[in-house]
Amino acid sequence: MLITESYTDVPTSLGTTMRIYTFHPKIPGYPNAKFPGVIVYSEIYQVTGPVARFAKKIASEGYIAVAPSIYHNFVDHEALAYDAKGTDDGNDYKVQKPISSYDEDNSLCCDYLESLSTFNGKIGATGMCLGGHLAFRALLDQRITASVCFFATDIHSKTLGLGGDDSLERVCKEFDNVKQEVILFFGTLDGHVPPEGRDLIRSELRNAGAKMTFMEICDAQHAFVRDEFSKGRYDSAITNSCFGFLFELFTRKLQLDLGEPDRAPLKVEHVC
Repeated sequence: MLITESYTDVPTSLGTTMRIYTFHPKIPGYPNAKFPGVIVYSEIYQVTGPVARFAKKIASEGYIAVAPSIYHNFVDHEALAYDAKGTDDGNDYKVQKPISSYDEDNSLCCDYLESLSTFNGKIGATGMCLGGHLAFRALLDQRITASVCFFATDIHSKTLGLGGDDSLERVCKEFDNVKQEVILFFGTLDGHVPPEGRDLIRSELRNAGAKMTFMEICDAQHAFVRDEFSKGRYDSAITNSCFGFLFELFTRKLQLDLGEPDRAPLKVEHVC
């Protein structure tokens, strides 16, 4: 599917301007086609080339992918460099940004999608690293019905934002296990989210009754989906497999019209 690229600058309550990059599917001959939206959250470097390509891949499957520049509190919309300074700055901004500002960013992205005449009314979220956490926290907005989180950092340690975050506690408490669904991907060699952190996230979500797919991929490292400056960690084969799960969920929750759920308990016969 063809796509178009654009951006929109939206004002925030802080007096700053957040740039939202938009990657929009295009079907020649169908000017009134409507598509679901997907918020694509970046890692600590803002919307870099790998993040843009990640968003374009999603858009080319029939989703309006919007990628916000989340560090408008500190700098402009330009991506940070994949170097020591860019890493230090990104990690500093990540913890200095108020958690309420992250939530407002998510709301503004939803509002922007709802303003588009080509939007079908359904929204998902995804992202990598920091963006994986933000895609997870995005579930606090009930407009988000599906979320796919790649190696989401800081959820287990509650260290996102100024003063820390309550993402795991709140998502577990407010998760709509009829309407919402989440997928979380981690590598077993991910040093940013150690085994005990992954165990905590999985157990808390399971105890909350959340509809989830939780996957720990053998020998995969942190940021295995990033196709540039990934320090030898990029794995295209694993990334493609993960995209299969992503598109299955987004197709089912965002593209199909399944009607209202009956909320009846599912009975499964355990037979061979």
